[in-house]
Amino acid sequence: MKTCSLRTSFLRRFLPGCSAGIRGFTGLYQTVKFRFGSFFPLVLGAGFLLTVFAYGLFIFLVVEGWSLLDSFYQVVMTLSTVGFMELHPLSDRARLMVSFLILMGVGSFAYLVGAFTQVVVEGRLQDLWGKRKVQKIIDSLADHYIICGYGRIGAVVAEELRRENLTVVVIEKDPELLFDLERDRFLFLAGDATADEFLLSAGVERAKGLFACVSQDAENVYITLSSRQFNANLTIIARADRPESVTKLERAGANRVLTPHQIGGKRIAQVMLRPTVTDFMDLATQGHNLQMEEIPVRPGSELVGKNLITSGIRPRFNLMIIAIEKAGGRMTFNPHPEVTIEAGDTLIAVGPPENFPGLQAVCRFANGDEA
Repeated sequence: MKTCSLRTSFLRRFLPGCSAGIRGFTGLYQTVKFRFGSFFPLVLGAGFLLTVFAYGLFIFLVVEGWSLLDSFYQVVMTLSTVGFMELHPLSDRARLMVSFLILMGVGSFAYLVGAFTQVVVEGRLQDLWGKRKVQKIIDSLADHYIICGYGRIGAVVAEELRRENLTVVVIEKDPELLFDLERDRFLFLAGDATADEFLLSAGVERAKGLFACVSQDAENVYITLSSRQFNANLTIIARADRPESVTKLERAGANRVLTPHQIGGKRIAQVMLRPTVTDFMDLATQGHNLQMEEIPVRPGSELVGKNLITSGIRPRFNLMIIAIEKAGGRMTFNPHPEVTIEAGDTLIAVGPPENFPGLQAVCRFANGDEA
């Protein structure tokens, strides 16, 4: 009974530790496999070859007691199968171990040759060069937008930004969606957006805005928190599937948090209840014959200090100012003609798309000259 008790106690202590070790090894294996992607077979073959080489050094250096230089030379000669004689006579035990060394060495070389051939035939080297080229392009970007997740929401966001001729970098880990990104010709990084290395590779420190569009709220919280640490001035728009996640995302640093299900439901109801209003909003936001745009007023603009009448915005540009957002965030709808335009205000205007560049230039530059 005492022996059985000791055995049970040993198993209870040994098995959890063994299980934890296996989980740790599996996690490390998956991490390395994901990190190297298509080149993982090459890395695996190189690692196995190094292990075989170390085994050979052990045979000649420890078992036979040779010098380091002789052991190294004998391992290279054995693995290369050139057929030279041994530097020193081998014991029977060493001969048996060297036999296994030769078999493992030939097998590892054959595996490496096969993996390299597969890489060349399938064009993976070209993919690697293409990724380096994409990374160089991303490294040169500034004031761009980063989209984390290219699902149903992220794809729509990317298309909208492209329609506005804005530079977009997408971070996605789903292999099927990576194919879609390549087909749609977006700049993208294949990886997990919750990892800091991919956020930094996407240029989060130089970006103007980031969209956290991953399907899991917890991942969006992590992305938002990390991005805010890297760039305090970054504008972050986050997606939330559950209402209770909105507060968490705002605390993590998101400027705005949107719930697609609530937005979609409200839009469907408005189409039924107010179809004319929704048709107007579609016309204004889709930017065909009519466009709604927000235009910040920079310090030094000729409009600063003028009211809406004296600014001459409507007769000069054929645009209607429907709202003004003050620097403090207060929004004034249907502003009175006597309202004074101040530096830091944002004008909400409606009109033909071709009329906006003139007003944007006036709001951006001082007296028509670039500031």
